[in-house]
Amino acid sequence: MWTLANVITIVRICFTPVIALLPFIEGYWPKLIAFVIFLAAAISDVYDGHLARSRNEVTDLGKMLDPVADKLLLFASLIPIYFISRWRHDLYDIPIWGSIPLWVCLLLIGRELAMTWFRHWAQHRGVVIPAAGAGKLKTAIQNVFIGAVILWFAFRDARKPMGWEHSAWADYWNQFHGGFVAVTLAVATLLTVYSFVLYLYRNRRLFSERL
Repeated sequence: MWTLANVITIVRICFTPVIALLPFIEGYWPKLIAFVIFLAAAISDVYDGHLARSRNEVTDLGKMLDPVADKLLLFASLIPIYFISRWRHDLYDIPIWGSIPLWVCLLLIGRELAMTWFRHWAQHRGVVIPAAGAGKLKTAIQNVFIGAVILWFAFRDARKPMGWEHSAWADYWNQFHGGFVAVTLAVATLLTVYSFVLYLYRNRRLFSERL
């Protein structure tokens, strides 16, 4: 039960409240630390699965904890992103989007909850739904967006104390980083819808079978 992969997953779960709280603290250091922790958590999400399989240590506990950890990480990062982008939209405006829309947050979170229910329902009908390429890509882009926007908040906070307000390179980076955040948010949103529809389509026979 207490395999290395499971310990990594549990540690990831324990750090989710830290990721959720740090961005609310004034200054760029808390947000920078939140970014580092989020990056480590996102990498560990990929690593612990490979570790469990390579060491032949796949356990029921791990199967239960891993999706829980994934969803907690998503919730813990999206909540501060949503509130901070609205609370200080003058400072943390995302290009094109402005503050992150509520419907986007609900879409990202709702998709995860719906997919969890769908997998559980399919399993009761004897069908295991594995992760598809589109779903994995969605998760990757989603994590890139979340990491980028937390780092974006840190950069915006750092401009004044670091004396970058009138720096040409900082202005360039501000435009590039902001644009990158906007694009990854758009791609993550599209992939969220596409991957879920794809899962439903590929398993459409489940809806036509009798209970």
